[in-house]
Amino acid sequence: MAAPGSSSLCLAALALSAALLPVLYLTCPGSVWPAASGALLTGLLVVWLRRRDGGTARQVCVLVLGDIGRSPRMQYHALSLSRHGFNVTFTGYSESRPHQDVLSQENIRIVSIAEVKGVRGLPLVFSYVMKVFLQCLQLLQLLLTMETQSRILMQNPPGLPSMAVVWFVCVLRGSRFIIDWHNYGYTIMALSHGHTHPLVLLAQWYEHAFGRLANDNLCVTEAMRDDLQKNWGIKATTLYDRPAAVFREMPLELRHRLFVRLARIHPQFQDRSDEDEAEAEKTLFSVRDLTDDTVALRAERPALLLSSTSWTEDEDFSILLEALEEYDGLVRGGASLPALVCVITGKGPQKGHYLKLIDSLGLEHVTICTPWLEAEDYPLLLGSADLGVCLHKSSSGLDLPMKVVDMFGCCLPVCAIHFKCLPELVRHEENGLIFRDSQELTQQLQSLLSGFPGSEGRLGSFRRNLRASRGQRWDDNWDQNVLPLVS
Repeated sequence: MAAPGSSSLCLAALALSAALLPVLYLTCPGSVWPAASGALLTGLLVVWLRRRDGGTARQVCVLVLGDIGRSPRMQYHALSLSRHGFNVTFTGYSESRPHQDVLSQENIRIVSIAEVKGVRGLPLVFSYVMKVFLQCLQLLQLLLTMETQSRILMQNPPGLPSMAVVWFVCVLRGSRFIIDWHNYGYTIMALSHGHTHPLVLLAQWYEHAFGRLANDNLCVTEAMRDDLQKNWGIKATTLYDRPAAVFREMPLELRHRLFVRLARIHPQFQDRSDEDEAEAEKTLFSVRDLTDDTVALRAERPALLLSSTSWTEDEDFSILLEALEEYDGLVRGGASLPALVCVITGKGPQKGHYLKLIDSLGLEHVTICTPWLEAEDYPLLLGSADLGVCLHKSSSGLDLPMKVVDMFGCCLPVCAIHFKCLPELVRHEENGLIFRDSQELTQQLQSLLSGFPGSEGRLGSFRRNLRASRGQRWDDNWDQNVLPLVS
């Protein structure tokens, strides 16, 4: 229900307009009448767009021009806003199901938008221009017809064209404009087209011009905050990614349930022994004694290696595949190392390319599985794994991989590929290891997995360090850094 002040303002504006239009028509010269009436109607439209009711101050739109289900940080923003009593309109593509916590919140409303594809048959530049034009119309229609939002929080990248559209809508509707900088979009485009391509240069100008128009800015690292301030004139608040509460070490019972569920779909998790015990429920990693319902990890189990990816150009998975080939050769050569099950989760454009490479490897002691996990199963698998590998190599050198944050939340040691600001997250030889190529990664796998599944080696030492140094969780971090901006 509209607040009395807002309703009175709109009614007064309508009455004033109705009274002024005849006066303008009678008194203004013919050439001035269209401009005068147009200005009056424009002013009336702005008044209508800026109308407020008693709940407007608690309305926030969270916008990502991407798949909501694969945007964990924006899901966390929505949950944090909801936890503090805001009504959240969560807008993006609905390709993947968001986490159940998001779906179950009464004051989070998901508004899906269709992904706009480029027009086939046109040259690349014209196809891209047409796509951007259609996205502008789509976003304008959406944001101008939804109820007035006190703030619009958008993710960048992708910021083209949403950054300009959101700024324009915020000006019209009197909303505050907040950008959460995850990276720079033009640096991602440069991976495909090169830094001197006209589209990349245009995207860089666009991001620089419209990024400075936001009322508030968040970013993911201190390095990005400094770069935004120094090179873009943008003052941002660093909001480090922190694991949500669901990311934790999993008890044996939950691990076994997950392994049983995955074994039904993926043969890589199925028991391979010839023994047929009626009183035991077995997977490759765990066994439940049906006589007393106890669960144990199998002593002869392989090590469970986990990596997640969006299968894009900023992650070179050939490095991991080469390391796994070398590791397999070590085991075949008699090295005292466990077999490996490597699970690579995620969806993305280059997945088909890498699946062909995986099929051609001919590994004997390494098994690779590439499932797509539901949002609830991903933290369960992280909390059940033995070692994580991250191949994210930031296109700008200024963002950090959230997958490593989640792994650390599960006390899962990590091997991560080196880039500029990674030491803000991964401390070499303390909570994980940093590598530069497949040879270094192979050496690290060999070093960490020697003596597996015992807990006395380097792998166990890193896990103990992670348990002892658990930092802030997402909720506390958000309350400290973002809540003051939206209150």
